[in-house]
Amino acid sequence: MATLTVRMAPLLVLWLAVCLGGTWAVDRGNFKTCDQSAFCKRQRALKPGESPYRALLETMELTNTRLTLQLINDNNKVRLLLELYRLQGNITRVKINELKPLKPRYEVPDVLIREPPTEPLSLLSQDENGVVLSLGPESQRVIVSARPFRLDIMEGRDVLMSLNSRGLLAFEHLRIRKDTSQTDPEAEKKEEDDPANQAEAAKEEDEKAEDGMWEETFKSHTDGKPNGPSAVSLDFSLPGVEHVYGIPEHADTLRLKTTNNGDPYRLYNLDVFQYELYNPMALYGSVPVMIAHNAQRTTGVFWLNAAETWVDISSNTAGKTVFGKMLDYVQGSSETPQTDVRWISESGIIDVFIMLGPTPKDVFSQYASLTGTQAFPPLSALAYHQCRWNYNDQEDVQSVDAGFDEHDIPYDFIWLDIEHTDGKRYFTWDPHKFATPKEMLQGLLDKKRKMVAIVDPHIKVDTNYKIHTEIQSRGFYIKNKDGGDYEGWCWPGSAGYPDFTRADMRAWWASMFAYDQYEGSMENLYTWNDMNEPSVFNGPEVTMHKDAMHGAWEHRDVHNIYGFYVQMATAEGLIQRSGGVERPFVLTRAFFAGSQRYGAVWTGDNAAEWEHLKISIPMCLSLGLVGISFCGADVGGFFKSPSTELLVRWYQMGAYQPFFRAHAHLDTPRREPWLFGPENTALIREAVRERYTLLPYWYQQFYNTHHTGEPVMRPLWVEYPQDPATFALDDEFLIGRDLLVHPVTEEGARGVTAYLPGKDEVWFDIHTFQKHNGAQNLYIPVTMSSIPVFQRGGSIIPRKLRVRRSSTCMEHDPYTLYVALNPRRTAEGELYIDDGHTFNFEKKEFIHRRLSFANNILSSVNLAPDAQFSTSSWVERVLILGASKPSKVTLKTADGQESQLEFDFDASMSVLTLRKPSMNAGADWTVTLQ
Repeated sequence: MATLTVRMAPLLVLWLAVCLGGTWAVDRGNFKTCDQSAFCKRQRALKPGESPYRALLETMELTNTRLTLQLINDNNKVRLLLELYRLQGNITRVKINELKPLKPRYEVPDVLIREPPTEPLSLLSQDENGVVLSLGPESQRVIVSARPFRLDIMEGRDVLMSLNSRGLLAFEHLRIRKDTSQTDPEAEKKEEDDPANQAEAAKEEDEKAEDGMWEETFKSHTDGKPNGPSAVSLDFSLPGVEHVYGIPEHADTLRLKTTNNGDPYRLYNLDVFQYELYNPMALYGSVPVMIAHNAQRTTGVFWLNAAETWVDISSNTAGKTVFGKMLDYVQGSSETPQTDVRWISESGIIDVFIMLGPTPKDVFSQYASLTGTQAFPPLSALAYHQCRWNYNDQEDVQSVDAGFDEHDIPYDFIWLDIEHTDGKRYFTWDPHKFATPKEMLQGLLDKKRKMVAIVDPHIKVDTNYKIHTEIQSRGFYIKNKDGGDYEGWCWPGSAGYPDFTRADMRAWWASMFAYDQYEGSMENLYTWNDMNEPSVFNGPEVTMHKDAMHGAWEHRDVHNIYGFYVQMATAEGLIQRSGGVERPFVLTRAFFAGSQRYGAVWTGDNAAEWEHLKISIPMCLSLGLVGISFCGADVGGFFKSPSTELLVRWYQMGAYQPFFRAHAHLDTPRREPWLFGPENTALIREAVRERYTLLPYWYQQFYNTHHTGEPVMRPLWVEYPQDPATFALDDEFLIGRDLLVHPVTEEGARGVTAYLPGKDEVWFDIHTFQKHNGAQNLYIPVTMSSIPVFQRGGSIIPRKLRVRRSSTCMEHDPYTLYVALNPRRTAEGELYIDDGHTFNFEKKEFIHRRLSFANNILSSVNLAPDAQFSTSSWVERVLILGASKPSKVTLKTADGQESQLEFDFDASMSVLTLRKPSMNAGADWTVTLQ
């Protein structure tokens, strides 16, 4: 790296040498296994059996909104408090905390968009064995069994989910360390005065010898644990379920695997250098949400805990072959499939939301009601982004920008990585290489293009750096366990880490994006938050020490929401700088539940390998299922250099993933799209242009997800929930309901086999208009120019075919409507238009049309009569796929005027093209085929 100095600490130089040298594989020894994580090892040692916990029914209190009940652990007599809520929208919330903790235990704030509204709980029956409560709809009820404690949620005779049915509830209570003089007299007195704690002294003696309860060492790092063991764990049983999904981020299949023969899935935000594929290792982000699905029902579990978490999955059908399952059937084996899931977190409380569906879209709506929906991005953010580590200087930026124009490839954003700053001081510019940033930004703005610059949350310790001195003087840095400012090594060398869990720190950070604070910034400069796990090069597992302090809380309590807060504060800064008018665009690497409210994520530092191309599909699908729709992978792969074939295939895939950005490592050869010969340039150009033609559809999908929480890029089972053939598919996907994409992900492929779902459906190849029946595996021959994409019969998709240098240049261009008829000769779709970049859509400034075709009439009807917006765009062409030839075509506009339309009919493909109907895209009209 050009800016490395000889004065940089040897440790950082060594880390960089490893990262930038020839070894490109993850060093697994840097990251813990469950056996090396004391609380995971301790909890996993508990085997299913009779739970030591029982419910003390005499302590039950039932109000209109909640049930409370004490639980007791018969082994150590420690009491817990169970709270049970019925929430609006078919959600049940279960909270378990210590009845009298020595000190408060961490409860995650800011992730829920509000305190979830409750609905009345009513008591159906009660005896000495337990209680039965009504959950309202469809004979749903929850059964609380007393000895041992267990919860069953039922509908009719069916058990939907059971909690603690395997007896794995565990709650390590806070306690005084008995073998040290370093005790808090107040806490000790509190503990001694509590009769529940006096009976456990003998038990405590047995526990003393167990490693890792009060101190834990990994490699050279020691984690002092002043609060001692504090893990929580609970098991969930899902009868009838064989397919579970979610809990990103992992580089693994869409359908989660059982973990009996290896580590559990780990949720702990980490900077993992070139991650391995198909394993449960933790990556950059964590969303503790799991979705369960079978042909009858979809449910979800949201485990609201921000500490390090492990998730074990087991199944009674795992490992059975198809033959084995057939044998069970023939022999009359009555074993119902069941999946068992166990969540283990290092600290905090148990706070779990059980989303009862019953449909996939109900679960998305339920989760959105808790954590919010995907932020509605500016339209330009859905276009193509060009990035590398690093564009060298302003001349380089100008040259790349000109290269796109010269080769007729559109793009909207060019990105600057860490080298653009003055010595890795964020919010600054290198005074030699980027001496006149506003001039550079104005040059882009003149072409209606934008820039993203990186702003990481590690701050160079330098008394001449304003950002550092301000944070330090305000006391905003995270503290180490001794009370001093925590310092670690990252790109700038020695760095401090702002405490983003503090609202006052976030407000100050947001204020730094103001145009008069962030020198050289303009309205077309947006932000990228990287390294926000947080990454600490010399820290345990390349992250922060768990005993660092955020006010009263240890870092171990808040670790997984640090990146969430960084993106939150940054997005707020971009909104504030425009006076609340402009929508922000912020990309983050680390994330948590609720991160969807603040922008986009990407899958991190992938590699230029075919397997990494493939894995981007399940990785983004998993994120979409848990609310984060704005997902993409580095096109071409970050590490290594792709072959031209791989690069072309990656552009073809990226053009159909929500976030479309090419990115590359500092040490890789340049790979702008025109550097691989004219043939490959043409193939890449075609893929990028295809993305731009479909921007109206992409934008409409993001408007939809912003209102519903439904994923933009979605697995087939979401739309075909009763078709088991779709349940494990993760080499193809849907964009919205109506586009099915099966990218080519094999080197040298001559063909792919795509599953087209829906036994009464038809699908049209969007390039050839060839019609195919649903419910079949279709072999598709491919060449290097092929991107297998199909439009669902029964849909209408708007496109803009006049591709210009950026999406903003296309704002007023006309639409072409693609009407794909189903076997009933009907179709419907939507058209959404607004200004593309402000929050004015929240003030009803938009156009939202329903397009429908039935009885040979195509019509456009206003879906939002109370909305006000006008467009100069018009409809310049209509293609009807699967049509018959009419004798004449008549257009009738809102003012009652009628006119005949020109048309062409291709009998070989049954495609009817209506030319120049020229009606305004925001108006009412009908087109009648006679």
